[in-house]
Amino acid sequence: MSVKNVAVLGGGSFGTVIANIIAHNGHKTLLWMRDIEQVNSLNKLHENVTYLPGYKVHEDVVATSDLEEAVKGVDLIFVAVPSSSFREVVRQMKPLVNEDVILVSLTKGIEARTFALMSQILEEETNNPRIAVLSGPNLAKEITASSPTGAVVASADPAVVNEVQNVLRSDSFRVYANSDMLGVELGGSLKNIYAIIAGLAEAVGMGHNTNAMLVTRSLTEMARFGVAFGADPMTFLGLSGVGDLIATCSSPLSRNFRIGKALGEGKDIDLVISEMDQVAEGVNTLKQVKDKADALGVQMPLVNGLYEIVYNNQTVDHIIRSLMLEEQGLDVEYAADRPQA
Repeated sequence: MSVKNVAVLGGGSFGTVIANIIAHNGHKTLLWMRDIEQVNSLNKLHENVTYLPGYKVHEDVVATSDLEEAVKGVDLIFVAVPSSSFREVVRQMKPLVNEDVILVSLTKGIEARTFALMSQILEEETNNPRIAVLSGPNLAKEITASSPTGAVVASADPAVVNEVQNVLRSDSFRVYANSDMLGVELGGSLKNIYAIIAGLAEAVGMGHNTNAMLVTRSLTEMARFGVAFGADPMTFLGLSGVGDLIATCSSPLSRNFRIGKALGEGKDIDLVISEMDQVAEGVNTLKQVKDKADALGVQMPLVNGLYEIVYNNQTVDHIIRSLMLEEQGLDVEYAADRPQA
């Protein structure tokens, strides 16, 4: 199978830049957006004025608010809608697509109530084995500037990985391969929590030493949690783990980092979220991960500390205290020559 026609569902900043890369690579690209005014604006101006003002979108990106028009007859679909509406959109899409279509999740989140990852929702709702996830340190506004960027596509099917790599590969966007779909997806989802913590720490004046410790221990927690789910701990050393952590824990372009910084400045979290122009998945993910970690007996002091701040009105010191008072264990828990329990 050779991909010719592609659809991207979700016209936020990341969905838009992915659609643009695909169109520049010579593929007819349909971009599904719910808002008819945004559709008309993008088709007329070739610009997503809501989320990426000033960024020129390729003329072969055609926006539509008609889901059937977007997905009918396409070979590859990227789903870039928030986790809260992901299942609903996939259900609506299912009867409209070819059986052999490739489905790729761009969403870094976990479904509330079910704790389902987006790839699991795709499998449950479509029974399609040709599924992949894309993740990595991909700040949309830096992609618009053609800043060299790496991502990772993961699937159990090597042919699917190869097709996605071919569709997205460009001079400034490099796509690496992985077979650990679970680990890649968990990395992209969990790092949102730690980006909030990093923003908090910066807001209260903590320095580079603190940030380095937070990022490193965040990586340990992510791997620890991932292993409990059957993920490969080495996956978290890649782009979807440490790569995404570095980007989102140090950049004001990260929505979750900005939420943490606003919290550290004493702002109300509900007000901060309401003022965001796009969904920041970290707050949604926090409670789910905290509950699941408690149920599984996974030690996650950083998650616990942020939970106390968000839900129990604790101060930012609670996070650092949770980390500094944890049991003094190993620095590196998953060494290649060390058998795992």
